[in-house]
Amino acid sequence: MTASTPKSLDDALAELLAYAAALPDVDTVSTFDADGRVLAADLRSELQVPPLDNSAMDGYAMRCADAAVDGAVLPVSQRIAAGSTGTPLASGTAARIFTGAPVPDGADAVVMQEDCELLDDGRIRVRRAPTPGLAIRRAGEDIAHGAVVLARGTRLSPAALGLAASIGSAELPVARRPRVALFSTGDELVMPGTVAPAQMRPGAIYNSNRYFLRSLLQRQGCEVQDLGVVPDQREATIAALREASARNDVILTSGGVSVGEEDHVKPAVQALGRLDLWQIAIKPGKPFAYGSLDGGRGACHFIGLPGNPVSSLVTFIVLVRPFLLKLQGASTLQPHVLNLPAHFDWPRADRRREFLRARRNERGGLDLFPNQGSGVLTSTVWGDGLVDTGPGQTIAQGDTVRFLPFAELFA
Repeated sequence: MTASTPKSLDDALAELLAYAAALPDVDTVSTFDADGRVLAADLRSELQVPPLDNSAMDGYAMRCADAAVDGAVLPVSQRIAAGSTGTPLASGTAARIFTGAPVPDGADAVVMQEDCELLDDGRIRVRRAPTPGLAIRRAGEDIAHGAVVLARGTRLSPAALGLAASIGSAELPVARRPRVALFSTGDELVMPGTVAPAQMRPGAIYNSNRYFLRSLLQRQGCEVQDLGVVPDQREATIAALREASARNDVILTSGGVSVGEEDHVKPAVQALGRLDLWQIAIKPGKPFAYGSLDGGRGACHFIGLPGNPVSSLVTFIVLVRPFLLKLQGASTLQPHVLNLPAHFDWPRADRRREFLRARRNERGGLDLFPNQGSGVLTSTVWGDGLVDTGPGQTIAQGDTVRFLPFAELFA
């Protein structure tokens, strides 16, 4: 492949991920604080869940043989609340039982209270004869003793934290957070709050990339060192890279990775390490750079994104996001794809793989944002995901397309 031949996205991603060795360090954190972290070891249960056969509802525990016909009448011999245990069930009786309470020995069914009539003398009439096992949650039916309940590489969700707590895990081993230095380049960039819109000089723009990239990095579990905007000067760029590589695992920049006279990132990285400048056959987001710098503590990864905001966002989603997850040892790197009908036409096939901003509508299909330009950041707020369109692909109303929801990509 020549330098002028763009890489396919799949080839670029495979090459990028080949550089992403999982970080070796492990943190032990409170289960309360582990949301979004990646589990560093299999989590095995030292108990079974439920620990005992228990009732799935409020009702009455009984032997099916004692209520074999509809309308059987039984005395109530005991009351068993959640957190307590009863005594073996006497033959010919029922036990008042509540949700989660252990089923007494001898009982083989629980009849919910709505199917029982409490008589004036304290006995109950069972309106419908039960079948064995009715409304009983068996010991170990959720988790067996010794079972792996969460596998290494799992990105921990609120539900996963609850599962870990259910087997008594107050702390969890998780991958260390990647340390990422973030900076932008460009003398045209102005930070919001420093200059009022009416006083902006000609050619100046507010630095939007810094805000969404920092947020995306944090959402991917990274510790971010924000170095702000680096002037368009080679020595300043080299100094920023040298400082960042000494303390971080990854350096992420936006802008300045082209070959113009004011694009200093490429020669600065090459002065401190190595750099591959890739042209990737995607739209938006063609220019992309990967390299490494020796910061004195091992290689520090360098990733350079394009400066146009939507290009920067899309390349982060499809390339940087899986790279950062692999650094943390995550087992799932790619989002789930939804196959949904297009409620729009897209007759302009491009030779590149194209990511279109779209959103779901109330009819279960997708609407397309009218302006798909790489600088139109409003499309990413209006939309709730990306339509992944293959090279040379056109779309007609009703076609099934691949949709990547922002809800998962931004999680």
